[in-house]
Parts: sequence; structure tokens; C-alpha cells
Amino acid sequence: MNLKEAFRFQNKLQSLMDEAQAILSSTANITKVQNTYLRKKVMARFEDETTMDAPSTEYSEQITAVAEFLVYLLQEREKLTVSICRAKASLALPAGLDGEVSLNSRRQDIAKLFRRMTSLRSSEVLIPDGGTGYCFNNEGNQVSYCCDVKRVTTINFDRNKIRKLCTALSRKADAVSSALDAALVNTPVDYAAPFDVNDTFADAFEVFTGTAA
Repeated sequence: MNLKEAFRFQNKLQSLMDEAQAILSSTANITKVQNTYLRKKVMARFEDETTMDAPSTEYSEQITAVAEFLVYLLQEREKLTVSICRAKASLALPAGLDGEVSLNSRRQDIAKLFRRMTSLRSSEVLIPDGGTGYCFNNEGNQVSYCCDVKRVTTINFDRNKIRKLCTALSRKADAVSSALDAALVNTPVDYAAPFDVNDTFADAFEVFTGTAA
């Protein structure tokens, strides 16, 4: 498989582990509850009756196997992680795969910010009665008044320089994205998946227990 497939299968393993842990984390799944109705104590002619609570999961009779499956999944994830790390180490990327992904994300964020800045335009608006103040009238009393406000907004940066910075960052981000995509597809990972990435929990569990049809 390649790196892209390896990352996808890594996520699959984690998803299955989460499901197995959820099963094992429920007390109702890992215990059996027996109820005995002591009818004979109150009515001599009645017999005691014993019942079992209904299982809360289809794996109620395979709990130990589910625990073993969880450990197996962890071991597979460990093997896959080691193989992925080796594959990453073979890449000719200056900052490594993870570093380049992180850096490119920052480039894209900054380019987006610069695009927003360059989209701003100077403007002038009149805000009716937008200003207030106080003055003394003819009688010498202090009174409030309202006045219109002319608001002029101008950009406070060099638009051409910001536009050039944005263009350079965008081109760099696009080039690195292409290199990362190529690396994900063309870099082999030495790992053989024990089941299909599209298998359900039940499918993978059956493969593990050898009960698959």
C-alpha cells in the first residue's frame, strides 16, 4: 500500500479499537445478571423461578475474544505506525511530511488573510445624527445635541506589496500541496492489511476469529 492508503487504514484500525473499547467498557456487556424470584418463600405452592437478563450486545458470549481482538488491533496499529514512520523518513521533503503539512497549512491561512486584506476598499459614509455632544443654550443651560458624522475609511497598508506576498504564498502552497499529494500516492509502506479497509467491525472480528464465511 502507499502512504495515503496507510493513513486510511490507520484510521480504520483506530475506529475498530474505539468500537471494541466501547463494548468492553459497558458493564452490561461484560457481566451476566441472574434473577431468582423467591416465590416459594411467600407462597408454598409456588416454585422459585430463575431468569437471565437479555444480553445487551451480540458479542455477549465472545467478550474474551473481543478483548483479544482489541489487543490484536493495537499490535497491528503498532506495526503500521512503524512502517509509516520508515516511509516518511525516506521522503525528500525539507521539513519532513508532518512538518511540510503543518507549514503548508500556515501558508494557506496567511494567504487567505492577505486575500481578505486586499479585498478591502477605501470608503466614505455619512452617518446621520451619529455624533453627540453638549453645549450651552441662550439661557446658559447645558443641553445635548446631535450632528452628522462623515466617516472616511482608508486602507493602512501597501496593497500592492500585500497582493504580491499573497501570490507568492499561494504559489508556494500549491507547489507543496502537489508534492505532498505525490508523496502520499508514490511512497510505498511495507505493511499488509489483515482485512479490507471497508470491512465492518463484525467482518474484521470474523476474520480474526476465523469464522468468516
